[in-house]
Amino acid sequence: MKRILIKKAFYLVGMLFLISLISFFAIHLAPNSFLAAGELNPNITPETIAHLKAIYGLDKPLWQQYLAWIRALMHFDFGVSFASGKPVIDEIAERIGITLGINLSAMVLIFVLAFYLGIKSAMRQDSLFDRIVKNFSLISFSMPSFYLALLLILFLSVQLHLFPIAGLHSLEPKKGLAYYLDVAWHLVLPIFVVVFVGFGSLVQYIRSLTLEILKSDYIFFAKARNIGDKDLVKYFIIPNLKPPIITMLGLSLPGIIGGSVILESIFSINGMGLLFYQAAMARDYPVIMGILIITAFLTLLGNILADLALLWLNPYARRQS
Repeated sequence: MKRILIKKAFYLVGMLFLISLISFFAIHLAPNSFLAAGELNPNITPETIAHLKAIYGLDKPLWQQYLAWIRALMHFDFGVSFASGKPVIDEIAERIGITLGINLSAMVLIFVLAFYLGIKSAMRQDSLFDRIVKNFSLISFSMPSFYLALLLILFLSVQLHLFPIAGLHSLEPKKGLAYYLDVAWHLVLPIFVVVFVGFGSLVQYIRSLTLEILKSDYIFFAKARNIGDKDLVKYFIIPNLKPPIITMLGLSLPGIIGGSVILESIFSINGMGLLFYQAAMARDYPVIMGILIITAFLTLLGNILADLALLWLNPYARRQS
């Protein structure tokens, strides 16, 4: 097991290096730069632009900029934001809690809902319930998140005044428990959009896996022994669903941070998604790289944790390792 952990650690470091290298050069080779607006301003002299480039380190060759950035990253220093002048780690720390709260809550609801509906739909194949679930999951799979968000804002917020239009809390600040209830009320629509758009594909995935399990010989013999549906699900279906679901959980980790760009922009939620959008528009390279590295780290970490969990669930593979 120690040898596996060491290999995974080297894999993590090596992949992060490659991802950072490709991302850094790709971002800097994109059209325009952080000083593009200043370069178009006739009141700013070329000497001033050159001085600003020297301050931000943009006057050096790309390979020197990358080496300086990677040296700072080794000390967990993500640099300073061009736009705000704050350390990138502080910018991320201020907003990551909001994004994690929204997406973790949505992820739990998605997996619980998909597990229940997928298994029940497979157990009642070709029934009315199964057809309803398949139609809803198809609508969920094909529904653009931005379109659903705008529809909900139009009908539930603008016309019916049931939910806030945007923001994370009311204009009049509240204190204590009322503040958290107010924040939760503002997050109902964003979380609903994430859940509705995300559960459809997972329901179909779990349903198809369950149908394959139901065709197995051990299910046939279990039914021959007159085992009820509840015990069938508990002792035969769920244990066999664990490996693919753990893999799906590992692949879902990067979406916790990177999946909120559109929704946070629509609902004006000051989270990581909105920060990434603003940084991309402003060509704020340190912030973009900081968010990309964190997202890449979560992706790789999710894959490693999923592999280790699958290894732990499979005694044969554990012995082979």
